[in-house]
Amino acid sequence: MDGRKKPTSSGAGASEARKRKEPPTVSGNNRNQAKDTHSTGRSLKRVKFQDARNIRTQPSDAALEDGRLDLQRFLNARQFEIKALESSIQKCKSVNATRVFQQVPRAMRRRTASHNVRRVPKRLRARARKEQIEDNTPTVEARKRRPRTTRARIRAETVKKLGILSAKKRTKQLEKKAAAQGSTPSSRVEGTIQATVQTRAPRPKIRRNTLNEPPSLKSKFKRRQINKTWLPTHLWHAKRAIMTEPTRPLWRFAIPCTPTEKCYRPTHRASGQKGAVVWDVSYMSTVGLYGSAQSLERVLKALGLTQEHLWSTRGQNWRAGLRKWTGLLSQQTKDTRRDIGPGTFIWNPEPPAGSVEETNPERPKKTQRQILIRTHPSCFLQLFNELVKVAKMQTPQVHVEDLRFEIGSIELTGPGSTETLLGVLQPYYNKPETEETHGRVFKSLAGVANPASLPTDALLSFSAKDPRLSYPPKRIAVTNGSNDLALLELLTKWPVGEGLKPFDIFSREGRYRASQLPRQKIINRRKGSNAPGEAIPVTAADPPIPVMLLASRPTTGGQAQGTWTLLAPWKCIPAIWYSLMHYPLSTGGNPRLGGLDEQRQVAFEHGAPWFPGDFPGTDAGSTWELEQRAKRKRDWDRRPKGKRVEWKSLDLGAGRRGEIGDGLACDFEYLFGLPRKDLAKASRANENSTTENPDAMDLDDIKDTEDGAPKEHASAPRSLTMVRQMSKTSFAALLTPSSVDKTPACSVITVNLSFIARGVANPCARIYRLPTAQASAVSPPSTETEVPSTEPPFKGPGSLPKHLRDQWLKLGTSNAGSLGGGKRAKPGPAPPRIPPRADLEVRKRLLAESILTTGPLPYPRPAANQTDVGGHPLCPNEEDLIGFVTTGAFSLSEGRGTAIGSISAEKALAALKMAGGGREGKFCIVRNAGENVGWLARWEAV
Repeated sequence: MDGRKKPTSSGAGASEARKRKEPPTVSGNNRNQAKDTHSTGRSLKRVKFQDARNIRTQPSDAALEDGRLDLQRFLNARQFEIKALESSIQKCKSVNATRVFQQVPRAMRRRTASHNVRRVPKRLRARARKEQIEDNTPTVEARKRRPRTTRARIRAETVKKLGILSAKKRTKQLEKKAAAQGSTPSSRVEGTIQATVQTRAPRPKIRRNTLNEPPSLKSKFKRRQINKTWLPTHLWHAKRAIMTEPTRPLWRFAIPCTPTEKCYRPTHRASGQKGAVVWDVSYMSTVGLYGSAQSLERVLKALGLTQEHLWSTRGQNWRAGLRKWTGLLSQQTKDTRRDIGPGTFIWNPEPPAGSVEETNPERPKKTQRQILIRTHPSCFLQLFNELVKVAKMQTPQVHVEDLRFEIGSIELTGPGSTETLLGVLQPYYNKPETEETHGRVFKSLAGVANPASLPTDALLSFSAKDPRLSYPPKRIAVTNGSNDLALLELLTKWPVGEGLKPFDIFSREGRYRASQLPRQKIINRRKGSNAPGEAIPVTAADPPIPVMLLASRPTTGGQAQGTWTLLAPWKCIPAIWYSLMHYPLSTGGNPRLGGLDEQRQVAFEHGAPWFPGDFPGTDAGSTWELEQRAKRKRDWDRRPKGKRVEWKSLDLGAGRRGEIGDGLACDFEYLFGLPRKDLAKASRANENSTTENPDAMDLDDIKDTEDGAPKEHASAPRSLTMVRQMSKTSFAALLTPSSVDKTPACSVITVNLSFIARGVANPCARIYRLPTAQASAVSPPSTETEVPSTEPPFKGPGSLPKHLRDQWLKLGTSNAGSLGGGKRAKPGPAPPRIPPRADLEVRKRLLAESILTTGPLPYPRPAANQTDVGGHPLCPNEEDLIGFVTTGAFSLSEGRGTAIGSISAEKALAALKMAGGGREGKFCIVRNAGENVGWLARWEAV
């Protein structure tokens, strides 16, 4: 017993010599102390590092015996130190070592990277394979994995059988080809092998006045594109972005919604501060017009291009092909005009005098012009039908061509967007004297940090080399301050009209030649024959790529970043896209990937409306609203009853119960009092096309309504089409004193909302105007026959305080300093405080003074949410409802909540006239759906 309790000296020496791989354990008495010192991972890691770097040595006295050097002991001591040094080196390597998947950037990491070598970049695969061998990490290849289910087993067997059949077929073809090559000349003469005629490759068909079909697909991808079309870069996006659902394509395309990584704040920084954001917007539709100049002018005027400056001398550059024009298109209906959507118009320049085309005798006598129209895919069909109808009425007739799958496009924004384009696109020319003017101007744009600094609606069109010839792209030299003057002179003069020729991107033959790019295997073979890092020389097999660059400014003006739009043939987009995404920016990193959500985010931060979500007065906007209503309804139904908003029980204050209209929709039908005859029918049609149970009966809809979910979420399209969009200029014309025109019925204007102090609006939020003094003072008539002796402060539901408007205006004046509109209001006198060392008499006197100075308390005490809601003024009644928020969030660019909404033009005009055109007329109150607190904001038409 005693020997077991008493530790021996040899045991102690062994414990000292043992290597410690973990920090020393702590007894129960010192557990709290250890928790304070070594509980964090950083402290544990520090102890581990110190232990790894600690090299054990042996004192020199061990090599001496009676003052003399013992050679054997000396060698043993040095041997121990050398082994300790080697052990420390190995331990330091193992402590500091990180796995391969931790070395790549966070955006490139994958969940399976720790055990799958193919999930890491090629440059790190050898190291990852070595780590797996050392760690004995089990690896599984998908092609060698044993099927675990019956369906997988049957599929594997089918694949195996199909492989055997294809191998037999391939063998028969090879035997037949070998037999044909081994035939004698006599047999060829006798006719066993017939002569073939060499013809040109077939061009893609472009039908006139008819929709064209998507490009031919590979057999293995055909079944995936039955009801939709892939973008040219779909395979690249599918691995890095969240795509639309396969059974629910958006605008007949598979569109990337957002990258798989978190990118809200990085997108904000890249689009405005440092970097660039790139989108593949090849889903944007392109339409071509071909005809005489006079006929084209009549067609464009029929689409709403009736502005005087377009057809006067001011629009000469636009009609010559040196500028573009962007605006809203409209069509004529029975009684008025209705907006279709945004469109961009580009004229093809005429051939110069004395050119081959000009002197061609077969050329028609009348000048034929061409126009490209880019529009949103949600309104493409409506615009195409209108163009065909108007074109057929012209003499001579105008031809309409569907070029959706002929021309693709890429958008770039951010301070590094121009640098990225300069590093990827290189003008194509054989000799310096044959260089195009637009290409020379484009190369001189080095140093432009904002595309908005270019002339308004500027465009450049030239031929570029295949970017794969100089892949990977190299960083361009950043210009210094000495070239700023030359750049400023270039932007001022903008000499793009010298030697102007028709753009190749308008030519069907030019687009086809550019689409015949050499395969990537041929490019790799040519690259292998060159020195490393050397660009591949251009040969006759490398056709020029016709590109067009459009510089756009934000519609709201200001110092916001502009946008570059790159147009190129559809099949050339992937070659350009890969180089754009791999360009090394001078500020570090690469351009960021953007999806549909990022496009909406950038437009929201610029304060610009996004089509079609912020345009409910168009057919495309109403369709988008119906889809969003169905989506919100599905999300609302999926939540438990205890965690979703019950619209009927919402307390709005002053005895008002229930949400105004449908809480899941921007209920313009309720705002304008539109009929809801086809409500249930349209609701069921929407649900049948989107929900999982298409055989639901009418009783299910009735049951849902009884549970508290209003069925107004999918109102009839017939009612929404009665809502019309009004432009900012038309609304401003109604504000002039000399205007006698009436506001069109059911017309809305798009506004930008800025909150005065606090508040963040969500989609479907309600927008109120300030309550009128008369409406607030008058209470609803009492239905009681007896008159009480003391009149209560509120007679019934809906009766609001008399000074409700003054309460909201007081908030606007007190917070005016936060918006820079005036000086900050001084706070009122603070109540007197009792000194800390005051005696009892002083305390009594101060307490009595505070009681006497306070006004009398109301008796009886009003119920909750009668005079205010938690200190906030009450929201107005439903007669002061003027619109809804279509997009709202916290804006990182503004540093406060902003929103985009649509309000009734008639009620907004009445509010402005009531305020005498002052700033009070633009004050509004924004309340989120399902909430009872409103926030003061100010609207501006956009």
